[in-house]
Amino acid sequence: MFVENLTETLNLGEKLSQKLNPESIVLLQGPIGAGKTSFVQGIAKGLSILEDITSPTFALSHHYNSGKIPLIHLDLYRLENISSAKEVFFSEEQEALQSKAILVIEWPELIEPLIENFWKIKISYAKNCGRHYEIRDPKNLLTFS
Repeated sequence: MFVENLTETLNLGEKLSQKLNPESIVLLQGPIGAGKTSFVQGIAKGLSILEDITSPTFALSHHYNSGKIPLIHLDLYRLENISSAKEVFFSEEQEALQSKAILVIEWPELIEPLIENFWKIKISYAKNCGRHYEIRDPKNLLTFS
């Protein structure tokens, strides 16, 4: 699926939010600046979350509880080894299960093999402008393209 601008990115995230359930896990892959956090802002909008959604690159995770379903936004970019990534992921996954939250993970490459049931979103730059999105549901079916 081709997305031309920020508005369309937010709308796509909002559209995906309607397909997510409590305890859904969403893996977001894409280069720096591709719009991963903007996509999460769209998910949050669809969940009626009131807080400002910002990148958790330095905090590692942000928790948002004001919406229809809580959202945990995790960013593993700064983690360089699998043991650190696993520790952070398992802690946040436990919190997501307890609070029935949706867990969205940016830079999930180190922990993806540990997860069985997840949505996977791959974002890539389009040739001149915009982004391409490939969205697969937990059954690995191409949901949006």
